[in-house]
Amino acid sequence: MQHKITVVGAGNVGATAAQRIVEKELADVVIVDILEGVPFGKALDLAEAAPIERHDAGIDGANDYAATRDSEVVIITAGIPRKPGMSRDDLLTTNAKIMKTVVGQVVKYSPQAVLIIVSNPLDAMCHVAFEASGFPKNRILGMAGVLDSARFRTFIARELNVSVENTHAFVLGGHGDTMVPLPRFSSVAGIPITELLDPAAIERLVKRTRDGGAEIVSLLKTGSAYYAPASAAVEMAEAVIKDKKKILPCAAYLNGEYGIHDLFIGVPVKLGKGGIEQVIEIKLTSEEDAALKKSAEAVQGLVEAMKKLDI
Repeated sequence: MQHKITVVGAGNVGATAAQRIVEKELADVVIVDILEGVPFGKALDLAEAAPIERHDAGIDGANDYAATRDSEVVIITAGIPRKPGMSRDDLLTTNAKIMKTVVGQVVKYSPQAVLIIVSNPLDAMCHVAFEASGFPKNRILGMAGVLDSARFRTFIARELNVSVENTHAFVLGGHGDTMVPLPRFSSVAGIPITELLDPAAIERLVKRTRDGGAEIVSLLKTGSAYYAPASAAVEMAEAVIKDKKKILPCAAYLNGEYGIHDLFIGVPVKLGKGGIEQVIEIKLTSEEDAALKKSAEAVQGLVEAMKKLDI
């Protein structure tokens, strides 16, 4: 293949992302993990599925980051997953240390890569990656809005008994309890959902979207979501690899947009070969703007907490 993507972390999210990438023939993939044997075993298993799935993308495992050299996109899923009763914020200290180590190795071997951060707490981990990499802000992306919007779209489609292909939704803000689903910008075949659902139904779907990750954690008991997070990360990677100029909600570093400064937060962006090409500013109502600012304050709190911990 002409393109190369590294997936850091051979757990459920990483392995599923690797599977999606090779089956789409987007790029050759390297799965890297510190666990002995695991990335090699999962890569070999996926390679042996290739004749059946009919693709010729290469896939290899590695413990050494040298194998990831010259990757165009690096999807970072490394870190401990959430457990029942655990918030994304509880993961802060452990995953920040892991992120710092991973990014140091990624930068060494792929200095021109676009980084897609999946590890939680996501917005805070984007800050760690940004500072550890020294990369320009356009090459650090957080996978949040694509996943949260997909959840919102799923619930809308099920509520109205329509195809998910007809549903579109927008979720802004941090990837957590303060995320900001925007019903006004969510639609079915171009029809705003505010015209199709009553306020009580919309609020119920908004709440379920906010609680979407926790709902899956409570059902799985021993892990967190991975199919949809992997798909979301791969959609972002595809937009970069194919230079699609696709508008997607992602965690991006803002420097005045939406009145927010020096913070990663979920907003609509245009994704192309170099990463973020443009932050799309949409006009928010006073209520929506207040909700976004509240979400930004929650993310800022995590960033400040990391500074105190001197991670």
